[in-house]
This record gives sequence, structure tokens and C-alpha cells, in this order.
Amino acid sequence: MNKKQVGAWALFDFANSVYPAVITTTVFSIYYVGTIVGNEGGRGQWWWGLCVAVSALIVAVTSPLLGAIADRGGARKKFMLAYTVICLVGVLLMTTLRPGMVVAGFVIFVIANVGFESALVFYNAYLPDIAPPEKQGWISGLGFGVGYLGSALGLLMVLPFATSRTELVWLLVAAFFLLFSLPAFLYLPPDRAGEMSVPQAARWGITNFPEIVRAVWQLKELRNFLIAFFFYIDGVLTIIVSAGTVATETFGFTFEDTIILFLVVQISALVGAFALAKPTDSYGPKKVLNGVLVLWIAASVSAFFIQSPTLFWAVAVVVGLGLGAVQSASRSFMSALIPKGKEAEMFGFYALCGKSSSVLGPLLFGGAALVFGGNQRPGFLLIAVLFIIGLVLLQRVNDPRAVAS
Repeated sequence: MNKKQVGAWALFDFANSVYPAVITTTVFSIYYVGTIVGNEGGRGQWWWGLCVAVSALIVAVTSPLLGAIADRGGARKKFMLAYTVICLVGVLLMTTLRPGMVVAGFVIFVIANVGFESALVFYNAYLPDIAPPEKQGWISGLGFGVGYLGSALGLLMVLPFATSRTELVWLLVAAFFLLFSLPAFLYLPPDRAGEMSVPQAARWGITNFPEIVRAVWQLKELRNFLIAFFFYIDGVLTIIVSAGTVATETFGFTFEDTIILFLVVQISALVGAFALAKPTDSYGPKKVLNGVLVLWIAASVSAFFIQSPTLFWAVAVVVGLGLGAVQSASRSFMSALIPKGKEAEMFGFYALCGKSSSVLGPLLFGGAALVFGGNQRPGFLLIAVLFIIGLVLLQRVNDPRAVAS
């Protein structure tokens, strides 16, 4: 195991985590819903759900094909770099937005989010390359742990400008992401020589895509895991993208209070990611996921009933403990099920399930708020149902590491 490569891989998680912390979850989401669109009768929340859903749909449709092309064309790092640049360009374009620019904000966010999410496909595919199977839970947890540290530092960095100088917020996010992502492109393993050139791989992928899908479907354990993942990660991602507006619209948090809340949640997520990293290797990711999903079901139902902002604080911190763990254990579980040499291709399907599901969740949550006149609470119960379905379906998946032990 090359420690320099592991460090560079984890540092990319540190770098890119400023994006979801500031753009998806707090500052930009609140700015778009409340200032660019306006949230009278839930209109802003509906537009935000549409932003997330469309960008997720694009990632879902393109990721499996691009992953297959990257594997066969030997272009994993090139694709990761290209999508990182696309994300940075989208974030920089946010400096042009003003109140009322609803469609422009929609387009710019979609560009940035497609770049961010697509780069993760190729980033995740490095995990089996840099870590042996018995260490993948720990290394995956390390990535998410330092990622949440990056989120917390990113939020602290933009806090002084979040309400008055938002154009500086977007510039700072882009600079942070760019600076700390550079070691990944310098030290991660170089692209291996592909079976064919990238244009040939593209033609092959487009022509043979139905066969690629059938090959995945025939891998029973991988198929069952991806179906379960589809449902429970939908709940996770819906909470992530809706949490900022829930804090402000439903529980009356100020803009500054919301950012402070998410600073605390990032710290609790960091603690959870590190605390459950070794148990993921020792007991298997399935057991860790079972426990965390039960926790999230309870938290979602609780959020429907509670009225006190203080209790919402408590629920958010508890949820944060499971946030890093559910993502880290899922990545580790997926890595254990992938055939050698098909890492980017299979993580493309991982993104397909994650992002196609997140088309559903934000639209359901935003649609529920619209139907109930801006009341977001019914959406919490929809999220709990997604977690329950995912938990039940996960029981059909055999953990290969548990079987081997």
C-alpha cells in the first residue's frame, strides 16, 4: 500500500467536500431558494428539487457508459480531471447570479453539480487500486473523515461572507477545491494503457451498452446491493440537499445559525466516519449499514414530530454520526463486489443508482412541500420509507468479506 497515494486520494475528498458543504447543503441552496427564486408557497424548494434532480439524472445516465469507456480506454484520471474542471467553472459562474435569475441559476448549478458528481465516479474507482481488501473500510472512512474536516473548514472560511458578499463565497470554494485537489492528480496511479483508444472505447461503449448492463445484472450480489443502495442513498441525498432549507424554513434558523449547525454536523460526521471505519473492516460493511439505517429511520420519523429547534439540533448531530459511516461503508461494500479491471465501469453503475434515485427523493420532498403549502414535515416520512425499503432489500446481499471470514 502506497501511503503517498492514499494520502493524495484522501486529500481529494478533503478538497471536494467544500462543494457539497457550501453549495449543495447550505449557502447556495439557501441563496437560490430564498433569494434567487423566493420560496412563497414552496416555489423555491420545488425549483431547488428540480435543480438537483436534473443534474442527478444527467450523471445517472452518463456515468456507466463513461466508466466503461475510462476502463477500456485507460482514461480514468483524464476523466476525473475534466469533470473537476467542469465543476470549478460552474462554481465560478455563480458569481454572475442575481435575484430573479431563476433559469440561469438552474443551468449553472446543473453544470457544477454534474462536474462534481461525475468526478466522484472516477475518484471512487481508485479505492480498490490503492487499498487491499482488508483495509478498504478504513481507507474509505479516512477519505470521508478528512472530507468532513474539509467541509467544516470550508464553512468556516465562507462564514464571514455568506450573507453579504456571496460572490466571494463562490470564489473561495473554487480556490479551495482547486488547491487541495492537485496532489491527487500528481500522485494517484497513472492511467493504465487501455485495450483501445478513447474514441474507440466510446464507440465500443455506445454500441455494446446493453451488454454492459446485462453483465452487471448477472452479478447477483452486486445487483442486489445496487438495488438496496438505490433506495437508502436516495434518503441520504435528499436529506443532504434539503437540510439547509429545512433548518431555515421549518425550524426558523437564521442563515448564520444554519451554517453553524452544519459545522457541528460535519464534526459529528467526521467522528462517525473514523469511529466506524475499523468496524467496517472487522465486522463487514453490511452490519455497519444495518445499524446506521435503523438510526436514520428513527431520526426521520422524529423530525416529523419535533417542533423545537433545540431538538432539531440534537437530531441533526445524531444523524451526522451516521452520515460518514453510511457513505464510507457503502463505498467499501461496493468495492468488495467489483470484478478486477472494471472499477470505473462498476462505480459508474454505483453513481447510476445513487443519482437516479436522487432524482426521485428531492422531487418527492419538494413536491410534498408544494402540495402542503410549504410544509416540509410530510417529506420526512417519505424519507423514512426510503430508508426502510433500502434496509429490507439490503438483507438479500451477502457480504463477501463476512463469508470469507
